[in-house]
Amino acid sequence: MHWNGDLLDTVETVVRFSETMTYKGKPPVVELVTKTYQIGIRLTQQAMQALEAQVQRLPGLQKWFVHIPAALPAGGTLFST
Repeated sequence: MHWNGDLLDTVETVVRFSETMTYKGKPPVVELVTKTYQIGIRLTQQAMQALEAQVQRLPGLQKWFVHIPAALPAGGTLFST
């Protein structure tokens, strides 16, 4: 509803609209990520289990909504190639 039919034809337009959104009076933190991520990097099963234990999911939207705390789990290797 926020865009309400506006044409999102540039990255700048999307970022500008995103910055003006609010939820319960609070604006989002909007940052354009331009980094190219390396493909083929995967979490180990042990690392994924550790992260899943920290992730909070919204009931009914488990697949799409997660809150991930800023701190990573201590110890262990997170990534494998």
